[in-house]
Amino acid sequence: VQLQASGGGLVQAGDSLRLSCAASGGTVSAYSMGWFRQAPGEERTFVATISFTGVYYAGSMKGRFTISRDNAKNTVYLQMNSLKPEDTAVYYCAAARMGRGPTVPGMYDYWGQGTQVTVSS
Repeated sequence: VQLQASGGGLVQAGDSLRLSCAASGGTVSAYSMGWFRQAPGEERTFVATISFTGVYYAGSMKGRFTISRDNAKNTVYLQMNSLKPEDTAVYYCAAARMGRGPTVPGMYDYWGQGTQVTVSS
């Protein structure tokens, strides 16, 4: 599976962005799909996942971020609202053959290239 993330950019605090993750070589509905982020000098951390069991978010994103999937477009989205400067990071999408929406990066089998999100105060 090849994943192509897009939609990042430079926004102000309080703005919204929608990230997209287009898949090829496989169907997103057959995988657990996740979003992670990595700030400079920090580890890659879990943001959200969608799988056959449902959706799950990291605590700090709950209520602000929404993960969704369009099977017809074979694309997963991350809608990010009320962005904060601390949301600044490179955002990665990933696919896991494991079906139950893992939250650990090591459980994912395929990764996109990342898209930069910068939130200014």
